[in-house]
Amino acid sequence: MTRIGLRLVLLLAIGVTIGCDRVTKHIAVTTLANAPTRSFLADTFRLDYAENSGAFLGLGADWPSQVRTTLFGVGNGLLLVALVAVAWRARWSEPALVGVALFVAGGASNLVDRIAYGMVIDFMNVGIGSVRTGIFNVADTAIMLGAGILALKGYRSGRYAPSTGSG
Repeated sequence: MTRIGLRLVLLLAIGVTIGCDRVTKHIAVTTLANAPTRSFLADTFRLDYAENSGAFLGLGADWPSQVRTTLFGVGNGLLLVALVAVAWRARWSEPALVGVALFVAGGASNLVDRIAYGMVIDFMNVGIGSVRTGIFNVADTAIMLGAGILALKGYRSGRYAPSTGSG
């Protein structure tokens, strides 16, 4: 793929991810807040509004506000910038860059919530019976998809793979 094509794909992935997350969170706030849980597909998929002031699965929600702001706001922002810088500078493969774009877009959209509201809106839950995920949002899905792509494709392009010859 050409450089311009790759950049367009990455920008599209970022724009669509952030756009979908923002729209679905707005819908969740206006239709699910103060409403009973909605269940679909024999209770496999639930819509259940939650405000998460912590991190993944509510980790740190009971920590002091300044600690949460520092770790989940400033720390998250620095981590996202560092990830983009490393991936771009090391010329990671195209699939890995798509993974980074999804990861960063999801992280950035959740970061906007943390900065603006001090918490993140979550509203989806999936599972069968008592085996269920935590409550999550579209940004969380993008983060996990991006991390999965990175895990499958690796973080290094073929150019930097160690040589197999002796020497």
